[in-house]
Amino acid sequence: MREKIKFSAAAVILAILFVLCRLAGAGLREEIQQVRGTAGKTVSAFVVLDAGHGGIDGGKTGVNGEKEKEINLKISLHLKNLLEEEGIQVKMTRSGDERLGKSQVEDLKARVKIMNEEKPALAVSIHQNSYHEENVHGAQVFYYEDSEEGAEAADTVQAALNAIQESNPKEAKSNRSYYILKKTEVPVIIVECGFLSNREEAEKLTDETYQQTVAAAVRDGIINYISQN
Repeated sequence: MREKIKFSAAAVILAILFVLCRLAGAGLREEIQQVRGTAGKTVSAFVVLDAGHGGIDGGKTGVNGEKEKEINLKISLHLKNLLEEEGIQVKMTRSGDERLGKSQVEDLKARVKIMNEEKPALAVSIHQNSYHEENVHGAQVFYYEDSEEGAEAADTVQAALNAIQESNPKEAKSNRSYYILKKTEVPVIIVECGFLSNREEAEKLTDETYQQTVAAAVRDGIINYISQN
């Protein structure tokens, strides 16, 4: 009888130890999730992602006939998933093919309102570029010229993008006229992921693998910026 009691007591103790180990493991996983990032610092933060255009507003049309609004959304959704894997919370201004206002001005105001009300560590607006000369290509980041935080974020994200376009590096560029840049009260950047007017780049931007590559580069830049602030 005593042996049975000892055995039962040992079984109960083992069960308790097992539960405690599971709880400790869950806590450890949560702690690890909070400190992941290229700089080894806490990257738990909140970011607003803005997929430019949508609905009746298709944005630019590529030389291959592809609509900017669709590419913007696909890259933004890839970026959302990648950031969430790193423990970063994400708010999308749009997650489908929709316009946020009846007119372009109302649409832009709605996007700015979301950014200002949510107060993220950084707002990132995803777009595609175009130019009258087809040879121009490459991803470039824009920021409001009076924003030191915007400039820092833009430089960091631009550096990450240059890592995937080493033969065509660009510099982050300041701007005073873009509505989202000048009306937003939080750090914000506009990422022009490439030129739809360049045939080779337009084809790349419609390829899911390259879209994921761009999204991963922007993610790295965002994490580096957040880790340093």
